[in-house]
Parts: sequence; C-alpha cells; structure tokens
Amino acid sequence: MTADKRVVITGLGATTPVGGTAPATWEALLAGESGAKPLPQEWLDRYELPVTFAASLKQDPSEVLAKVEIRRADPFAQYAMIACREAWQDAGAPEVEPERLLAAIGTGIGGVHTLLAQYDVLKEKGPRRVYPLTVPMLMPNAASGNISLEFKARAGAHTAVSACASGAESMGMAANMIREGRADVAIAGGTEAAIHPLPIAGFAAAHALSRRNDDPQGASRPWAVDRDGFLLGEGAGVVILESYEHAKARGAKIYAEFAGLGMSADAYHITAGDPEGIGQARAMNEAIDAAGLQPSDVVHVNAHATSTPIGDAAEIVSLKRAFGSAIDGVCLTGTKSMTGHLLGAAGAIEAVILAQTLYHRIVPRTINVTEVDPAIDLDLVIDGNRKLPDGDLAAMSNAFGFGGHNIALTMKSV
Repeated sequence: MTADKRVVITGLGATTPVGGTAPATWEALLAGESGAKPLPQEWLDRYELPVTFAASLKQDPSEVLAKVEIRRADPFAQYAMIACREAWQDAGAPEVEPERLLAAIGTGIGGVHTLLAQYDVLKEKGPRRVYPLTVPMLMPNAASGNISLEFKARAGAHTAVSACASGAESMGMAANMIREGRADVAIAGGTEAAIHPLPIAGFAAAHALSRRNDDPQGASRPWAVDRDGFLLGEGAGVVILESYEHAKARGAKIYAEFAGLGMSADAYHITAGDPEGIGQARAMNEAIDAAGLQPSDVVHVNAHATSTPIGDAAEIVSLKRAFGSAIDGVCLTGTKSMTGHLLGAAGAIEAVILAQTLYHRIVPRTINVTEVDPAIDLDLVIDGNRKLPDGDLAAMSNAFGFGGHNIALTMKSV
C-alpha cells in the first residue's frame, strides 16, 4: 500500500431535491432553499399516511434519460447514472485504461420501487406477468453494475450497503483503493430513491420523520429546540477521484484533496447511536489521523445533523469528544435542513457539498433554526452563509447509519 499517495476530486455530479446538477444544488443551498414538497395526493388518499411531504427530486429523470433507460432501471439506479455522467463530464472525461478505472456506488435500500411494484404484479396478475428485469433492477448493486458497464470500469464495481453511511463509505473505500495502487481513477458516490408509501410509513411508525405537515419547508431543523424528526429525501451524489499524479498529468481541475477516511461501528443499537458518542468520535479521529492532520487543523464540519432529537444531541457529544478543546475553532452546518435526508446518498451528497465548500470557501447556512437547543453550544452556521479564510483549509463531513455504521471523511483545500 502506498500510504502517502494523494487522492483528489476532479469531478462532481448530483441530482437532489434542490437542484438537477451539482452547481444548481450548490446555488440553491447558498440561497437557503428547501426541497420539501407535498406527497402525491393519490398516496395520501389511499394510505392515509401520517406524514404528507418529502423532498423529492427537483428534476425528473425523464428530462435527462432516454425512455429505454427509464424502463430498464429502478429510480435509484437512474439517479446514480445522472450524477455519474455529470461528474464524468465535469472531470473532462479522463482517459484511463478500463483496468485502472473503479466504480463504487453505495445505497441504503436499493430498488424498493421495483421490488414492491413487481410484488403487486405477482399478487394481482401472477408470475408470468412479472417483469423479466425485476432482479437486476431491484438488486442494490444495480447502480454500480450499470456504471461499470457504461464507463467500462474493470478495476472493480463495489456497493457499500451501510444505511445512511453507504455513499460516504463507498467514496472512502474508492479513495483507499487508489492509494493502494489498484486504480488510477474512481467513480464513487451514493444513491437512493425511497420516497414510497412503505418506507414513509415505516419511518413514521418509528417516529423518525418530522410531522410538520402544515410547514413542510420548515420541517428539517437540525439543532433547533423544537426539532421533531427528519425530512425524507432522494437523489444521488458522485465524485470523480484520481491519484494526484494522474490528475496533474492531464491538467485536470481539482476541487479538493480527498484526505482521509474514518470508519467505526457503535455495536450499541440497531437504530440509535451511542449517546456517549464513542464510535462516532473514533471515526472522526481516524479520518483526521489518516489525513495527517490534527483536530485543530479542521475548521468546518458538515454534520450528519438529521434533525432528530436524539441523533443531533449524540453527534454534538461525539464532536466534543473527537475535537476536545479544538472544537471551539470548528463551525458546523447541517445541509439536510435543505436537501432532506437522502439515506444511502446522504454522505455522498454532503461530500459533494464539502468539496464545493472548500473550492468556493463558503459554508452554506443551516436553515429553519429559529431557536437553538440550549444543550447545543457549538459554533453553528445558522444566520447566513459563512466565508472561510484564505490559506490551507481542512474540513470534514459525517455520515452515521442505522446499524451503528459511522463514517467520517476529511478533505483539504488545494
């Protein structure tokens, strides 16, 4: 393993509830826009769902994909393809041998739309009417498989399935594979399409979703004293990762250095994080150490910050544990307040945002925080976007998932 090999980000792609591309998403975040929208009325009439809104995509995939691509891919794989194509073009469509190109696209759930729709077909019309592509559409690795096929990525096609940490874990694993010399370029990210009556009913039954049905755009409010759950979102985020040498040799634009990955498991509870923050803090410290940094070098964290009463409080505990006295020099934002919580794509979208934060040296605000929980006493970016200083910068994003999966990523400015 070549531990000192630098990995950089040369391309960004995204389709989110606030924008159909990475630049459009970035501009919407700077404008403080919420992606919350009403659910289809037919769902509400049929199922009487207790939550009547979610953060669905800003741009319909049919606007950018061919009809045959829509028919042959579950929405989660469609979203991944859209983001991957954008990221690849943004990186200048790098020339790389197929055996040196890697695909790593994570998801938390996979093809839930296909699975449930075809089960309805089976019940109502019998097995002969089930769509022949059902299995390759519902399998969680469909996105990475399709990306590998399109881009001829033969160094590997990997799929991390670790709930809300999936996208970030895929990026971190891809970066490590470049450091190990197994690839020169990687297409890495996460995708999710779980806005469907069943996941909504399940999350609502678990009291995880906000029920601000009278104020959807104000529903996601990380750190606020009156937060009551997360806003379900959908979409995909993708980065093109390259070894620094490969990127410089072809004169590529570099957004940021992908500096470190930290990974741990709480082994505490299947849905709740450890309130002591031990595992989350260990992931953060590993990400800092892997980047050759000290806690005092990190100036900003895009927090997991889902807007749940327990989760937000636990992350604050873990941040204090990880950074110690250096936490006073760290500003926090929670961009899920605008995008919603994209589950397996959340960490990937937030990594795309973090790269833009370092590149533009601006931290997007957290919206909807009218009164901060008095137990949360850190530097929160809530009153407007914040300009970061000149010079070398380091920042972090966190992604924590059901099952106790903890991922932290560090990036450096270039």
